[in-house]
This record gives sequence, structure tokens and C-alpha cells, in this order.
Amino acid sequence: MPQHTLPRPICGHCDGFPTVTITTGQTTPDGQRETISANCPACNGTGRTVPAHVYARTGR
Repeated sequence: MPQHTLPRPICGHCDGFPTVTITTGQTTPDGQRETISANCPACNGTGRTVPAHVYARTGR
């Protein structure tokens, strides 16, 4: 029998990995690589989406 699993509210754009660190290609004076962080623009770095039932019309 198939199991019915509820959809998880994971962002479809970043697949739940909302923040990444990118190397700029430059180094700091002590020799470490300089990095910047970038957040997913779709979920604003949360990794989650609002469930679909929130977008349902209220029937006014």
C-alpha cells in the first residue's frame, strides 16, 4: 500500500539550503580566503515556504 506523505514546506528554489558562502578570490592579510554569504531570494534565507493553504481565498 502506498504511504501518503504530506508535502514538506521546503523552498523549491534552494531545496532547503538557503545560505551559501562564496569565495571572492581575494585573500585577507593573514592568508585566509575572503568570503561572502548569499541568501536565497525566494525564501529570504529561511529554507522554508509558506504552505499552500495560507494562500487560499477566504470566500468573501
